[in-house]
Amino acid sequence: MRFPYPGSPIVENASSRERVSQNIVEQGWRFRLKNLPRPVKVALMVITDLSLVPFALWLAWVLKQGSLTAGTAPPLGAFLLAPLLSIPIFHYMGVYRTVVRYVDYESIWATVRAVSLAVPATAGVLMLMGNDGLLQAVLIIYWFTLNALIAGSRMLARAWLFDFKERGQRRGVVIYGAGSDGVRLASKMRKDMEFKPVAFVDDDRTLWGSLIAGLRVYAPKELADLVRIKRVAEVFLALPSASPGRRREILDALEKLPLYIRILPSSGERKNRVTGVEALRDIELEDLLGREPVVPEKGLLRACIQDKAVMVTGAGGSIGSELCRQIVALGPRRLVLLEISEFALYTVDRELRSIAARQRHRVEIVPVLGSTQDRARCEKTLRELGVNTVYHAAAYKHVPLVEHNAIEGIRNNVLGTWRLAESALATGVETFVLISTDKAVRPSNIMGASKRCSELILLRYAKEGRMRASGRRTRFSIVRFGNVLGSSGSVVPVFREQIKAGGPVTVTHQDVTRYFMTVTEAAQLVLQAGSMGKGGEIFVLDMGEPIRIVELARKMIRLMGREVRDSENLSGEITIEYTGLRPGEKLYEELLIGDNATGTQHPRIWLAEKATGELPPTMENLDALADACERGDCAVARRLLASIVVEYGHPAESDDPLCTSEPPRKEAGGEVIALARS
Repeated sequence: MRFPYPGSPIVENASSRERVSQNIVEQGWRFRLKNLPRPVKVALMVITDLSLVPFALWLAWVLKQGSLTAGTAPPLGAFLLAPLLSIPIFHYMGVYRTVVRYVDYESIWATVRAVSLAVPATAGVLMLMGNDGLLQAVLIIYWFTLNALIAGSRMLARAWLFDFKERGQRRGVVIYGAGSDGVRLASKMRKDMEFKPVAFVDDDRTLWGSLIAGLRVYAPKELADLVRIKRVAEVFLALPSASPGRRREILDALEKLPLYIRILPSSGERKNRVTGVEALRDIELEDLLGREPVVPEKGLLRACIQDKAVMVTGAGGSIGSELCRQIVALGPRRLVLLEISEFALYTVDRELRSIAARQRHRVEIVPVLGSTQDRARCEKTLRELGVNTVYHAAAYKHVPLVEHNAIEGIRNNVLGTWRLAESALATGVETFVLISTDKAVRPSNIMGASKRCSELILLRYAKEGRMRASGRRTRFSIVRFGNVLGSSGSVVPVFREQIKAGGPVTVTHQDVTRYFMTVTEAAQLVLQAGSMGKGGEIFVLDMGEPIRIVELARKMIRLMGREVRDSENLSGEITIEYTGLRPGEKLYEELLIGDNATGTQHPRIWLAEKATGELPPTMENLDALADACERGDCAVARRLLASIVVEYGHPAESDDPLCTSEPPRKEAGGEVIALARS
């Protein structure tokens, strides 16, 4: 049986009125006491302390004498003076600011400090009044008894009012990792009414069986018994410094158990300073990949950036924004952000300025609202801002959307690249790097074909060796890679929401596979590959092994504490449904045509052999394509694209309701139009 998980109907479907009624029935006046106004609770603590202070003094005296009757009695004035002095000191030292529900070691330490001030104050006043009957030994014992009674009363109140009744409502959690991060997490969790730490699990044999922060440390192999005996519902992985490979090994082992897994990220991963349970995150695909990072070569990173003016198109997108974050730290003179979305531009501009100020990077950040399709705007931006390097990341990438909006996909991806490249040549840009995709290899959809056409445009310019205004050539390079984790439309967040909603999890086809890479690694490799280019290269990033999407879905279901329901397990909770391939979607993606790739100085960057036999687009091709897009003629635009990208084949007719089919204008490249209609 699986335990309730965050977002499940068991946890969240009960109304607040039902929960309140249940609490009143089960706890009676204990419930009413917990919900008293704060001033009343403070008054109750003061009244309690007024009785505990003289009792602690009497108890200290008895312990010193060793008998209830032997010896002399303490002075009566001491029993009156001790609380009158102690209570104001407790108030001044913040003892009454403690909320009983959240009593912890810090609260106890505040009590110790207050008592350490109250005891000598009481002794000093008594000595001034001529009462020297309190021996030094009695005062020392009094310090211990008063600490024990004041702190103990708070702990007992918390246990009686909250822990005993709420213990069954809190989800038991095992913390994997008994290091400093795990201990801090356990301490924070003691204040949390949703989770209760029950044990540590750690790989270090020397810690097995020991007690850390009041919790026993177990071996990983004992985790299955903990799940059964202590009814553990979740595991918090508190190993932020663990390597990706080690983290993947742990997740593979935990996958077999009915547990919801969350991960404590490293301080570098956190976007803010939150700690404790709030800092935990769900499993991401990069955790399952376990891909070990390769240290970037600083020389390659800085070659096209340091002391230069750099422009990133599509700067507000997932790839573009990450490129900008890394570029800011590499010492550019100016960073130009070209973005068509006002909100995306505002967001990335604000973030980059914050990063630059926090890390003290001296860089001029220039946000430019505009489109790569506007050649006049691009040319003016490049010339007046003196741009040396362009990273062209602006593109429409969502396959089904581009398939149903073919004209805009072609206009943005093909014509935008063409006009930006022409602007770069006209203004003396030194380096131009196109961000391409694995879908450009043997494309089966408009998105892939448009990106392949963009590649061919740059290959044509590189082959012709066209000169810039300065008389030197612009280096055109292409970097091709697959899916980026965390990008818009990523499959992992979709799966996670479907699992939390109780399913079903939807997969297009049981055999579909995809390459994946983190956005951080992809951006690093793009910057390094761009520095290697001499002109006309297609660089391919090493994406590792492709992943079957259905296996990814199964793994996520299990690691979120659920079971897959299928013919082999009818008691499972989450089903997987196959929806069929979407328009233009392929079962698998390729990064190369054939195996013609050679290594470079970087182990994860390959140089694809330049294609032969392909016909790069002529000016007439592109003019005709632009004319078809201007008229909204999908059929002609698709056929023109297919005539340029020969691997695209014969595209099907578009079902875009906004497409028209008007007679073409002869002057816009009549012979090409005729080819497209034939």
